[in-house]
Amino acid sequence: MDETRGIRLSKLMASRGLCSRREADEFIERGWVFVDDQRMTELGVRVDPDCRIHITRAAHARQAGRVTILLHKPVGYVSGQPEPGFTPAVSLIGPDTRWAEGGGAAFHPAQLKGLAPAGRLDIDSTGLLVLTQDGRIARQLIGDDSRIEKEYLVRVSGRLSDEGLRLLNHGLSLDGRALRPARVSWQNEDQLRFVLREGRKRQIRRMCELVGLKVSGLKRVRIGAIALGALPLGQWRYLGTDERF
Repeated sequence: MDETRGIRLSKLMASRGLCSRREADEFIERGWVFVDDQRMTELGVRVDPDCRIHITRAAHARQAGRVTILLHKPVGYVSGQPEPGFTPAVSLIGPDTRWAEGGGAAFHPAQLKGLAPAGRLDIDSTGLLVLTQDGRIARQLIGDDSRIEKEYLVRVSGRLSDEGLRLLNHGLSLDGRALRPARVSWQNEDQLRFVLREGRKRQIRRMCELVGLKVSGLKRVRIGAIALGALPLGQWRYLGTDERF
């Protein structure tokens, strides 16, 4: 195909949910990808957007061997790359912090390789954090087109008017961009429940500031269909083979 036409194969594979773009490049290099029954081995190749794509058993096996971990992150740990003096949440993943009731296969240190957070959770927030080696799951949770719900319980102080509550649900902007509609309601007299479909930096705290509230505690309790549940603080478990976000 003309190199100036079509769509990059790796981008098309990611958009179809077959894998991440990084994984696509790996699979192509290994000869594990077929387009219209033709093996692809050249990185950057462009293909017809309507082509048939098939990945081999070896590629499926590689994906099946990648783990996704659910961590109950405590306050004081950063979810992504730490600055000097801060501890990354991934440092909590090990045999001693695994939840005894979580089930799943045996832990192996190799599972830490390429394990990255799929979404942020601020250093002063707690709750459910997903770390994964699987690019498909990362894209599902944090891709630009992700619509996965995230639910939070947020302890606040200050007065919230009916208009302020309406704005929290829809009508606020951050950094010059309108926020997607949310579902925000009172959980009890000093705690709000937020359900969002996006995750801008410190979004909930900044939303609350815009309507005159101060956040004193924030806990993420659900991502999609996966709830934090009884997972103890500072412990982790594997995402089950029968669980989907």
